[in-house]
Amino acid sequence: MSTHVNESGIARRRDLAEQIVRFRDEPIETMREVAMSSAGGIKSLKTPVRSLAHSGVKLAAVSQNAVQNLIELESEVITSTLTAAAMRLERAARAENVVDLVLDQMEMLGATRTRVVDHTTRAVEIFKTSGRELRDVAMHAYEVVIKATEEKVPEVKKAKRKVRRAVRKTTARARKAAA
Repeated sequence: MSTHVNESGIARRRDLAEQIVRFRDEPIETMREVAMSSAGGIKSLKTPVRSLAHSGVKLAAVSQNAVQNLIELESEVITSTLTAAAMRLERAARAENVVDLVLDQMEMLGATRTRVVDHTTRAVEIFKTSGRELRDVAMHAYEVVIKATEEKVPEVKKAKRKVRRAVRKTTARARKAAA
């Protein structure tokens, strides 16, 4: 593993050195290429950004719809609970003795249980529907961004190394270097 890391570091240094040499030799051409590739990268972000913005709008609509349904359910729960409490009080007021009072209250327990189960079932259904819609929005956004990214990613090109040619020194330079 350490040899792989060392080789990777050597390759990076070599590539960087080649880029520096190229930038020194051809600065204007190199900057043009960098500017063009940067412009292409920025242009390729349009589609993912638009799809994420659209997904944000869909997400806001889904969450707004879920909250609206939950508020309506809460209103129904409160209304039905108040109605049931008023009915219990009316029956308690009409009861002639304790036995009638207990029997009337026991009779209303079934309706109360049914009402609570119905409201709970409706709340669970609201959450299920909202969860499915949120999942669909997230999956769509993920697919659009990943597909756009996969299509736009260029293949990695290895930099071509310049072949250095051995240059023979003239005899005069060789003698000077030796002295």
